[in-house]
Amino acid sequence: MLRNYIAIARPDHWFKNIFMLPGIALGLYFYPHGVTGTVALHIVLAFISASLLASANYTINEWLDADFDRHHPQKKNRPSVSGLITRTGAWTQWLLLAVVGLVLAYQIGRVYFYLSLFFIFMGLCYNVPPLRTKEIAYLDVLTESINNPIRLLLGWSAVLTAMLPPSSIIISYWMGGAFLMAVKRYAEYRHIDDPKQAALYRSSFLTYTENSLLLSAFAYALTCTFLLGIFLIKYRVEYILSFPFIALLFVYYLALAFKEEPVAQTPEKLYRERGFFTYSIFLVLLIVLLSLVDIPTLEILLVTLDLPS
Repeated sequence: MLRNYIAIARPDHWFKNIFMLPGIALGLYFYPHGVTGTVALHIVLAFISASLLASANYTINEWLDADFDRHHPQKKNRPSVSGLITRTGAWTQWLLLAVVGLVLAYQIGRVYFYLSLFFIFMGLCYNVPPLRTKEIAYLDVLTESINNPIRLLLGWSAVLTAMLPPSSIIISYWMGGAFLMAVKRYAEYRHIDDPKQAALYRSSFLTYTENSLLLSAFAYALTCTFLLGIFLIKYRVEYILSFPFIALLFVYYLALAFKEEPVAQTPEKLYRERGFFTYSIFLVLLIVLLSLVDIPTLEILLVTLDLPS
């Protein structure tokens, strides 16, 4: 019985908290003297807190999605669909995980605590009627993907609370998450291969089509990369060399959605896609290298022209 409740908390999805790492890295970049024993402890507590809060959101997601998941070819085998979870058990687990996660968040600081509250709030907005934004086309993607910038800010606030990251990177991170979620829905829609059956599983599929999902993913990707480009060239011009490789990462991920058994349906299992995982590591190492190496000739990109009036 306990195993079923652990399953709906999805500890295997804690991997997604890797999206906090850029926030931590940015915080240390803007405040390099922030590496202290206290900050190190805060970072450890931040990952534990974020994992528990994410599991709270997953718990309520699985319980409230049970009637819909029975129409999905894989999700129909989940414990909540099989009747192995009770309403009282699900809400009790949600409450315990949320309270413990928020208590740990409060130990880190007020900013981290308020962001954690927002994390839980958005989970309720996404899953719980009458709002339940996951049933509204486009709003479902935007409210689910907002977890991306929340995680970025959680990582940042574990290190630095006196200021916020640049708005360009926050919105870029959000749109990057929206791209991932739109491609996930596209992969699910193609995999089910029956519009009526797909709509029984996810109400937003009444509105979506394969074309609309692809076009929305394209729009999210454009917005993400545009804002990312602004951030890259404004704060360290060397990062601009990574831009073509970042663009290729988007293309690579989209290509995964066209596979017969698309891993894009389950982004938490991307590590099993060796080529994509290897390329992602290469990109991270490239960005680290560009953080350490100065290339003065690139400064010409920052020169402004004085046009005659």
